Amino acid sequence: MAHIVVMGGGIAGLATALFLARGAHNVTLFEQDATKPSGDLDEDFFDRPRPRVPQALQPHALLGPARAVLRTRTPDVYAHLLRLGAWEQHEFDWFSEHPPYRPGDEDLVLVRLRRVVLETALRAAVHAHSNVRVESGAAAHGLAVEPGSGGRAPRVTGVHVAGGQAAADLVVDATGRRSPAAQWLAVAGARVPHTLRHRVGLAYACRWYRAHPGAMAHTRLPRVPYTSAAPYALSIAFPSDNNLLGIALVCPVGDPTLPALRDPQTFDNLARLFPSSATWLSHDPQPVGGVHVMAGLDNRWSPTADEAGPVVTGLVRVGDALVHTNPTLTQGISLALWAAARVAETAHNATRHEEFARSYDEWARTVLKPWFGLQVAADRDNERRLSGAAGAPVDEETRQRAARFLCALKDPLVMRAWAQVRHMERTPDEAFGSEDVRLRVKRWLKGRTDGQQPPAGPPRHVWEAVVAAREATGSWR
Repeated sequence: MAHIVVMGGGIAGLATALFLARGAHNVTLFEQDATKPSGDLDEDFFDRPRPRVPQALQPHALLGPARAVLRTRTPDVYAHLLRLGAWEQHEFDWFSEHPPYRPGDEDLVLVRLRRVVLETALRAAVHAHSNVRVESGAAAHGLAVEPGSGGRAPRVTGVHVAGGQAAADLVVDATGRRSPAAQWLAVAGARVPHTLRHRVGLAYACRWYRAHPGAMAHTRLPRVPYTSAAPYALSIAFPSDNNLLGIALVCPVGDPTLPALRDPQTFDNLARLFPSSATWLSHDPQPVGGVHVMAGLDNRWSPTADEAGPVVTGLVRVGDALVHTNPTLTQGISLALWAAARVAETAHNATRHEEFARSYDEWARTVLKPWFGLQVAADRDNERRLSGAAGAPVDEETRQRAARFLCALKDPLVMRAWAQVRHMERTPDEAFGSEDVRLRVKRWLKGRTDGQQPPAGPPRHVWEAVVAAREATGSWR
C-alpha cells in the first residue's frame, strides 16, 4: 500500500484518486477549486464559474474506451451516469438495422452527456472512500525534490502546500493543460523534457438548448450527420443528457466575424444555416444561457522523460497535463481514464522509482502518443480545409481518406472501420487498410465530384450577410 498525492480535482484527478483508492492505496487529493458543487446538475453546469476549466461548458461525449474503463473498474459510477441522464448511442444506430455482429461491435458506443455528469458521479464515489482525503480549496505550490545521485534522476518526495509539505510515495500531476510541474522541476534543478506543441488555431462557440421531452429518443434522432462543413467553418450538434442539446460553431481564430458569434441571436441565425444544426433547431428547442467561446488551444505532449530516460522519478502525469488534444475527436477523457487506470494498475511498484518511471513513460509513448499524432493530423486537415485551400487538387489517397465518413453513412462495413478509428480501437491504417474497405470507399467515390465533405454549410457571403444584418442593429457590439 502506497501513499499517493493527486494534484488536481478534474476528471483525470478524480478518476486516478478513485481507481487508486479501490486498489487499497491511501490518497490525498488537492483540489484548487474551493466552490462546493450544489448537486444540481444544471446549477453546477450553467451557474458555477470555472475560469480555470474553459472546456467545462463545451459539449462532451464519452468514447468507447472511456465507457469500457468505467464499466470495468467502476460499474457503480457508470450506473450513476445513466441515472443522472446520460444515454448510450451505438454507431450502428445510424442504420435502420444493425449489420451482422462482429466481435468488438459492442464497444462502438458513444455515451451522450455533459462533463458535469461524469464529474458528479466520480466525485460522489471519491468522497465515499475513507482512504481518500480531499483537500478542497488547497493547491500544491511546488514539488519536494530529492537531488539525484549516482546517475539516478532526482526524485519527487511530495508537494509543498500551505503550512508545510505533504509527503508521498508517488505524486500524480492532474492539474491540466496549464500544469506548473515543468517550471517546478526546473526550479528544483531537474532537466525539463521537450514538450511537443501544435497550435490548433481554431475557436469554438457553443450554445445550449433544451429539447422537447422525447426528442433524444433513438427512434426520433434526426437522420442527418452531426457535422456540417463550409470552407471557413464547421457546425457540430451534440445531443446530450436530460434533453439538452449543444451546438458548436468552429472557425479559425483569425476570422473577423468571430466576435459576432458571442451574440446569441447571431449564433442562432448562423447555426440554422448548417444542415446538421438546422435539423435539430427546426424542432424549436429552448435556448439555455448565452454563447460560450473557447480558443487558444493546442495539441500538447508533455512527458516527464526524454531520450535519456526519466527526468525525475516519483512523479507521473495524467490527463491534459500529459497529453492535451483538440476536442474535435473527443479523445481527451478516454486518454485521461486510460492513464488513470494505468497508474492504479502499477502503483504497487511506485517505490521502485526508476523502474516505475521508465515503465510508465514507455507505456504512455506506446498507448497514448499515437492518438496525439492522429489529432494533430486531423487538425492539419481542418486547417487546410478552413483556410480555403480545400479546393486545391488532391491525390487519390487523400481523396479516399476524405470520403470515408460519407461512405460510412451508406455502408455498414465502412462504418465499422470508421467507428473503430473514432473509438480508438484501431488506427486509420489498420481499419481502412483492408482491401475490402478500400474497394468499397473507392467504388463509392467513383464518378463523384462532391463526395469529400459532410453536408455543406452556407456560402461565405451568406454567413457574412447574417453577421452584417445583426451588426446593423448594434445589439451585439
